[in-house]
Amino acid sequence: MCKKKVVILTEQVEREFLPYVRKPGRYIGGEINQIKKDLPHCELTVALCFPDIYELGMSHTGLAIIYDCLNKIDGIAAERIFAPWLDAEKVLREKKIPLFSLESKASLKSFDIVGFSLTNELCYTNVLNMLDLGGIKIRRRDRGENDPLIIAGGGMSNCCDPVAEFIDLFLLGDGEEAVVRLAELIRAQKKSGTAKNEILSSIADKFDFAYVPEFHTGQRLRNAVVEDFDNAPVPLAPIVPFVQAVHERISIEIMRGCPGRCRFCQASFCRRPIRYRSVEKIIDIAKVCHHSTGFDTVSLLSLSSADYPDLEELVAGLHEYFHEKHVGLSLPSLRVDKQLKILPKLLTSVRKGGLTIAVEAASEQLRQIINKPLKDEDLFAAAEAAYRSGWQRFKLYFMVGLPGETEDDVRRIVELSFQLAKLRKKVDGKTGQINAAVSWFVPKPHTPFGLLGQKPKSYFEHAKKIILEEKSKLRAKFLQFKFHHINRSVLESAIGRGDSHLCDVIEAAWRDGAKFDLWDECFDYELWQKAFEKFGIDVETAAQKQFNPDETAPWEHLGGPDKKYLLGHLENAGSRISESMI
Repeated sequence: MCKKKVVILTEQVEREFLPYVRKPGRYIGGEINQIKKDLPHCELTVALCFPDIYELGMSHTGLAIIYDCLNKIDGIAAERIFAPWLDAEKVLREKKIPLFSLESKASLKSFDIVGFSLTNELCYTNVLNMLDLGGIKIRRRDRGENDPLIIAGGGMSNCCDPVAEFIDLFLLGDGEEAVVRLAELIRAQKKSGTAKNEILSSIADKFDFAYVPEFHTGQRLRNAVVEDFDNAPVPLAPIVPFVQAVHERISIEIMRGCPGRCRFCQASFCRRPIRYRSVEKIIDIAKVCHHSTGFDTVSLLSLSSADYPDLEELVAGLHEYFHEKHVGLSLPSLRVDKQLKILPKLLTSVRKGGLTIAVEAASEQLRQIINKPLKDEDLFAAAEAAYRSGWQRFKLYFMVGLPGETEDDVRRIVELSFQLAKLRKKVDGKTGQINAAVSWFVPKPHTPFGLLGQKPKSYFEHAKKIILEEKSKLRAKFLQFKFHHINRSVLESAIGRGDSHLCDVIEAAWRDGAKFDLWDECFDYELWQKAFEKFGIDVETAAQKQFNPDETAPWEHLGGPDKKYLLGHLENAGSRISESMI
């Protein structure tokens, strides 16, 4: 890698771009706590790209951690770039302004490394769009020695072959320590004038958490793991956004991993082992972050906060310090049986709007199949305790299309929601408000259900009709159902379990206009159907593909748990399905 010329676009951005976009606050940078270094004098520069808008990217904890980790290193600079919304992209293309970073207004192509956070299968077209807006060829084979190294990390790295032709290197697993090791190696080899391909080859040889498609020899890779999670890096001065982000709060990860093993959940099977941060450390982090940001909410993050062993002590400690400062506490991911125990203690420190419960399956039998052993009696007891503690409404999450599901299970979604709403009458004579979000089961790589096919679209459409008809029969205006986009779930299944042949499909979709596929106003399913058909693939057949247990799945080399372990889970689920049919 050679020394790159850094192109700063400040004047052009201020004169020709910012006056013509609807939300210039997304693109100006300069927020409180941003870190800006002198790029031309840095030994290594990294553009941290989030393939969605500013408001979402600024709420992403992983991006904030990597930004902090890299900028702590002398001689290395990391700057942020978010996907420009449609109006901003139009201005960039019309005025031939390359995509630029927020901190220094440096062009994307000026950086040594361009790193993407891959959060969902449907962000891939935005990755291609951002590369193109930065003047970088989207295929790695077409890029030259002076182009940046393109790196990607995040949850989708564990099933990344559908974008393997576009990315030079994927980081699997925990990023905090691994990204620093990568950056240090690349900096050293850049200093010595090592060519890009040689750098990539040495990374592939040295790190078993690094997937370098060009040099991969078929070995099974492993996720990077931060062993000492208590002392893992945390941004103590998070950036305070100019435009209101989706989550404006102090976000602290209290544990990593999940002791639950819901058989549909990729995160619970890929993010191992379970590690905890100490109560003292969490409270210290919260105090420092509050002082540096002024945020009025502390959010305790994890896959299952109820499984944090010292939750009550932690809540009490945070309440003691923050109560008089009028700082609230957000506790997502609470499991129902533990909620019952701690709800009264959270009364004064948690702002009581709606209480969120991920029920997933409406019947106990189906919950056993998916390995989520939640009992109705615990659910009802927790709901009653919540009503008595001052909550008035619930948000429930359900999933339709799970293995072993029946029509009765689908109808039970409405019945259970109705019962939970009526339960409030025991407390104050009123009816609770229930907002239920219904998603469609998408089989995910590295899970026991990942080898199974998705249900046909017609099944989901029929299930949606059943739910709305059941609600109508009950005349229950206090029940509101919101359904995920069926076509989008089909596409997630088709792409998520695909192989590198899908690179052609994704590029074709992007060239035909696909972008912001997670946004209803942009998502065009017909466009994707045509892109699949162009390469002889039916998208719905791909979504419904069932893998033979003896077959090598496209993601098996990309970290994750042992296949025999997953097959054991799948066999157990099959036994429970058989029992339920007797």
